[in-house]
Order: sequence, then structure tokens, then C-alpha cells
Amino acid sequence: MRLLHTSDWHLGRALHGESLLAPQAAFLEWLCEQAISQQADAVVVAGDIYDRAVPPLDAVRLLDQTLTAFARAGIPMMITSGNHDSAVRLGFGSGLSEAAGIHLRTSPAGLDQPLLLADDAGQVAVYGIPYLLPDAVMAELGADRSHESVLAAASALIHADAARRGIGRVVIAAHAFVTGGEGCEPAGCDTEVCDSERDIRVGGVAHAPAWVFGDACYVALGHLHGQQLVGAGVGYGGRATVRYCGSPLAFSFSEKDHRKSVSMVDIGVDGEVQVTQLATPVPRPLREVRGPLDELLARADGDLAGLHGAWVKAVLTDPVRPAAPMERLREKWPHTIALDFQPEGGLVAPEADLSRLARATDPVEICGLFVEYAGGGPPDAAERQVLADAVEAATGAEAVA
Repeated sequence: MRLLHTSDWHLGRALHGESLLAPQAAFLEWLCEQAISQQADAVVVAGDIYDRAVPPLDAVRLLDQTLTAFARAGIPMMITSGNHDSAVRLGFGSGLSEAAGIHLRTSPAGLDQPLLLADDAGQVAVYGIPYLLPDAVMAELGADRSHESVLAAASALIHADAARRGIGRVVIAAHAFVTGGEGCEPAGCDTEVCDSERDIRVGGVAHAPAWVFGDACYVALGHLHGQQLVGAGVGYGGRATVRYCGSPLAFSFSEKDHRKSVSMVDIGVDGEVQVTQLATPVPRPLREVRGPLDELLARADGDLAGLHGAWVKAVLTDPVRPAAPMERLREKWPHTIALDFQPEGGLVAPEADLSRLARATDPVEICGLFVEYAGGGPPDAAERQVLADAVEAATGAEAVA
């Protein structure tokens, strides 16, 4: 049995103001071609189809064209919603899509409804777990307020259904922040996080251990943008391979060194798994340069000549901000799209606050910097808790919109 595992398309996203719609369309056309040429039995898409809950019209049209192409090719798809998606909007028309082989899983109601595939060894059941916001689904699943608890409850429903059907080979697609094992902190599990991934913490905890998925052959994960095997790669519950395929495109300069790919997953007669990475098309490489502006420009025809066709981020270290830096950089590198100012010796006064804000990715930290700027001092523990509760409430409201 052969599956193609992909995730985190983020249709409608821009990179520092540069539209990525054309590269996304090229990737999706390539994906359909690969599914046909590699004779994939199904394609599994583990969430974050769109970049935001209300996607732009061009992104909606692109998804419609893509799903139509797969349906016409006769290649079934299992698609889950991610934390960037509106479950209601993405799931609209799911009954009609199901009839065309496009299986959308955007709510707990579909957890025990697999895509059933068959080979000479019998059936393989592919289940989809959408992004589960604990506050929204814990009552329905009989779970506690944590990602670990709701994912464990969802997996229990899946394995119970597979047992009723007498199916031993189970694949689970899920969109979540998963780490290597019980009680393991993300930093201790070598789980690689990028600037472009949205915080999904609940009660201060964003992650869940891999064991929650039980005895599945393969767990196709989405959310983290770097392709990686979770944990040591040996079985959870005996044999599971738990893997992030990563995003097909880079969405921030923190991903500039990634090798973007999709995962081709071959499942044997006894549930053994072999994974091969298929490199995705790269529209432009991402490059970052650092130094004084005049020095960088002087190197543009030398050791930095290869940056002409790349998306470039320049970090300027001049002691005084130079005049018209972006215009001067673009004369040498026309696709310069990001500019940062970090003078040697550091910044003082308001510029220091702006520099710290530019580097912050945690929404609670960003709110805390505003409190510090407006109030003259950093928030205390009680104030940080208020900020954390407000961020969680806003995230939850967007997820169910």
C-alpha cells in the first residue's frame, strides 16, 4: 500500500509581502503528477490547507481546482483541518466531496469514519484527526483540557472502530504538536519549530506525546514545517512510525535551510513502513546576509553573486541606519524582501523595543512587550496569566469561526 503524506499547504499565504499563490499552484500540480506517476493509492493531507480561517478567493479557487484534479485522476484523499483552517468552511460540502473520493475530516464526528483501501494483504484503514482545540471538543470526547487528553480520546475511538472492522493496519493523520514520548519536553525531543508556526498552547502546554496514537502503522503529522521523525523512530505500541512531512514551501527565513519534501509511505503486509522523501519544487531559494550595507553591496558581484535569483533577507549592522537601504539592496538583488537593522553594540531607546518585538513569535511575549512599553516595566506573573488567557480565548474563537 502506497500513500503520499503532505501537510501545511497554507494556501493564500505571502512571504514578506510576496504572493506564494503561483508556487503553491505549481506544487499542487506537481503533487498530482507524483501521485499518478508513483501509483499512490491515496494522498493524506494533515491540516493547514489554508493559511487563515477566511481564505482569499484565489486560494479557494486553487483548492477547488486541486481537489477536482485528484478526483478526476481517481486518487482518493484524506484531508484534515489544521489550526489555521476554519473547520466549518473547509468542511462545507464534505458529503458531496466524499462521493468523489475526497474525504474531509474537520470535526470529531468523523473520527471513526476511515478511508478504506485494499491490497493483496487485506484492508488498510486511514483515519483523520482534525486539529482539536481542547476547549471546544473535550466535553464531546469525554477528555480533559489538554492536547494529550483529546488526542488520546480521539485515537481510542479510532482503534475501537478498526477493531470492530477487524482491520490491523491503521494509518492516522493528525494536525498537532507531537513530541517523542510521555513527559518529554519539546526541546528534549529534538522537535524542530519554525517562526512561521502558530502557537497552539492550552494552559501553557502546546504539545502531546507520540504514544497517544497507540498501535498505528503510520501517523502522518502536520503542523511543524520541518520534515522530521518524532522520537527515536521505534514503535509506539509496538510498531508505529510517527512523522512530520513538513511544509512543501518555506514560509519564513527560519526555514531557509530546510529540504522541503512530501513523504512517500509504503506499508507492507504486516504493517511495516518504509518512508521515502520526494523533494518538492523550489520557486526561489531563501538566503540571509549580514553586515554593513556598503560591505554587502561590495560583495554582490563576488562571493554573494549567487543571490541574484534568491529571496533575500538582509541584516544590516551599520552603527547608524543607512539611507534607502532596501532600494540599494534591490539594485543588486531584485528579490530582497526582508530587512532587519541590528547595529553592532546593540540599540538604545525605542529602537531596542522594536528590535525585540521583531524577534518575538509567542503572542503572549508580544503582548508582554507592549505592557512593558506602555507601563514602564515587564508584566508580573498575574498579568502574564491574564495575557495568556486572552490569547487562548482569541485563538479559540478564531478556530470555531
